[in-house]
Amino acid sequence: MTDTTAHLDAIRTHIAAYCDSQFDTAFDPDNPMVRLHEPTFGADEIFAATETLLSTWVTMGRQVRTFEAAFAGAHDFAEGVMNNSGSSANLLAIAALANPATQDGLQPGDEVIVSALSWSTTVWPLIQLGLVPVIVDIDSDTLNIDPGEIERAIGPKTRAIMPVHVYGNPCDMDALGDICNRHDLALIEDCCEALGASYKGIPVGGFGRVATFSFYFSHHMTTIEGGICTTNDPALAEMVRILRSHGWTRDTKDPGPLNATYPDIDPRFLFVNLGYNVRPTEMQAAMGLVQLPNLAGYVKARRANAAYWTEALAGHASVLGLQRETEGGHHSWFGFPMSIAADAPFRTAAFRAYLEDAGIETRPIICGNIAKQPGLQANPHRTVGDLSKASHVMSHAISIGCHQAIDDAARAYVVDRILAFLGTNQ
Repeated sequence: MTDTTAHLDAIRTHIAAYCDSQFDTAFDPDNPMVRLHEPTFGADEIFAATETLLSTWVTMGRQVRTFEAAFAGAHDFAEGVMNNSGSSANLLAIAALANPATQDGLQPGDEVIVSALSWSTTVWPLIQLGLVPVIVDIDSDTLNIDPGEIERAIGPKTRAIMPVHVYGNPCDMDALGDICNRHDLALIEDCCEALGASYKGIPVGGFGRVATFSFYFSHHMTTIEGGICTTNDPALAEMVRILRSHGWTRDTKDPGPLNATYPDIDPRFLFVNLGYNVRPTEMQAAMGLVQLPNLAGYVKARRANAAYWTEALAGHASVLGLQRETEGGHHSWFGFPMSIAADAPFRTAAFRAYLEDAGIETRPIICGNIAKQPGLQANPHRTVGDLSKASHVMSHAISIGCHQAIDDAARAYVVDRILAFLGTNQ
């Protein structure tokens, strides 16, 4: 055994021992706590990142390319381009589609229809690239964009739809695909909350021209920060690679033709377009390669939690609305959202405070109605309808954790506390 191997074996052993002694997410009935998220990573991921650091090969390289291929292959996507966050993935996807060099791309002033119930960085890249977000309401049961509202919103400047698969619940992709086909619209899928979700057997992200995913710490699997753009369009993937790294050709799959066009410029620093620096690191990719095989298990655990709570709380539908899985969809349950009826005999704030006091962490549902956020109000956009359903979610809904570390005791505790609250607030 070489000294290097012996050192690495010792480091792996020490990391495993540390994690065994320090990492404990089991539910403690004497000190009950159900967090919004518990880490999915452990000794294997920490060692993979440490080993990468020790190699000193830390900037984007072989590990990133390996992870991109593994993620794309696992979901049957032709191309995957990793970057430093899901928000950056959205930025790169829109920037690539809006680039003048992209065939059949988007132009300044074009309108893109988005759900009122979305994240800020679903919408900001549209504005940053000179596009106009058109905000439409949701279906109150699935929490996803309402196809009927999309139809109402289509105008002469509409060029694309950007749905969000809210909390991992797939949108009605048959309906959205039909709308896009009839009106010649591009489909951009924001799958940042929907790792492991699918619609009629096809992974989300496989329906549009480009899709985005996030590997943030609290998501289904993690590279701490990180994201990826996926597409079945090789030319668009190359554009994303160029934009990801300064606008240069160095990280493209096939830089030869562009390099040959400019033989007098060193190909290591050949800049052919605008660009950013939103590259991932090798440590992130190393963690992702360990996490990816575990994704299906994480989603299975989340689905089991959601099924348990849905069944246990079904008798209280008149005051507590639960997200309904889209027909034909395989929900991956980023969290477990609950909506309080407008005529419920208690306030949402009281319900939220009760759960927090009981050690059950809560959060709002994404941004609520994005049209009510001051950042959007200060920028060009268009709204269609009163957006009342998204507004109701903003003021009357909360989410609790639905992750892999929630065990049987934690699940039962959550139900016990919710039922106790409902029983005393009738």
